[in-house]
Amino acid sequence: MTTFPSARPQPACFPAPLNRRLVLLTYECLCTFEFGTAVEAFGRADDVTGAPLYELCVAAAEERAFAAQGGVRVMVDGGLEQLAGAGTIVIPGWRSIHDTPPAPLIAALQQAHRAGSRIVAICAGSFVLAAAGLLDGKRATAHWNSTEVLAQRFPRVQVEHGMIYVDEGSIITSAGGAAGVDLCLYLIRRDYGIDVANRAAQRMVTPPLREGSQPQFVQQPVAKSPKTLAPLLDDLRSHLNTPRVIEQLAARAGMSRRTFLRRFQDATGTTPGEWMLKVRLERACALLEGSGLSIDRVAEQAGFGSAGALRHHFRQQLGTTPTGWRRQFHARSAVA
Repeated sequence: MTTFPSARPQPACFPAPLNRRLVLLTYECLCTFEFGTAVEAFGRADDVTGAPLYELCVAAAEERAFAAQGGVRVMVDGGLEQLAGAGTIVIPGWRSIHDTPPAPLIAALQQAHRAGSRIVAICAGSFVLAAAGLLDGKRATAHWNSTEVLAQRFPRVQVEHGMIYVDEGSIITSAGGAAGVDLCLYLIRRDYGIDVANRAAQRMVTPPLREGSQPQFVQQPVAKSPKTLAPLLDDLRSHLNTPRVIEQLAARAGMSRRTFLRRFQDATGTTPGEWMLKVRLERACALLEGSGLSIDRVAEQAGFGSAGALRHHFRQQLGTTPTGWRRQFHARSAVA
């Protein structure tokens, strides 16, 4: 598992969100995977500080007793009144994209958002936010097999068909399945910084950040080769400034060039060049978030060679600048 290299040996000094109260919504035929993902990410204490990241509360969207998928019965802390005063509200999926959310739920979400609550939707939860009008004029995403329906049914929503998750500030949406994990870790990173997010990712045995589109992960084949490239990949991560030639890498792996490229694709879902770019971007992001290094020094240590190359790849891959990234994720540490 790849984690972002931290530029600081000590735990992050990011303050907790101003409002740590996080309400997790439940409903009839609850999507248990999305619900469990949110509980695991937001309901646990940090492994170093021992302090809970959020004050987790579970609320029911409907008054009647209900069951989750798989026959699981759910006990909650209360009903929609729990949404009042929440810092964050999480909608873990929805029972069907064709099922209109009940009017009381829509009204409660609208009121909570007006009051300043941040609302997070995983997978089909985006349809609930769209029905409430909270996605009008905003970018949003959902599971890859339902984004076309979302766009057709809610034309005022700017649907991103390939994104893993979309952050619009007070509204955040994600695709389905594992993209919900990505969204939860992103939120922790946004609230607490890179070190805490890394520890949460390690506990959940998942990468703290994935870059790419939904189709990339849907189509990515499962590795079939018994021969591991892990030692080579670890070495590449540790020497980002060293020029690499495919033939040399293949020789180190004991393979022909053609076999090496095929095995690399199987193991990582991409080419060596694209993989190295991703790792360098991860390193640059970590340095921007966790250090006061100049942009030139960040570019050097991340293996880009020059600040110009760093800026080019940030604009192309992340849609921002290194300075913009630092402003977004590093600003809170200056407050601590």
